[in-house]
Amino acid sequence: MTPASLIFWAIFVLPLIAFLVWIMRQDKRKGKLGLIVLTVIVVGVIIYMYWNHMFQNGATTPLPQ
Repeated sequence: MTPASLIFWAIFVLPLIAFLVWIMRQDKRKGKLGLIVLTVIVVGVIIYMYWNHMFQNGATTPLPQ
């Protein structure tokens, strides 16, 4: 792993995992709130990647093959 990916993991991923574990432990309904938060984050990332790719390359530019 490169230093940049290690920094990403240390700053973003590990605190996110800790936050989700904390939410699931606080939730008395078997961790449903943590799963909802995780789903919202994943959907948000997918939408962000789609929009970022669309505006970065232009809407009519085909993907290279």
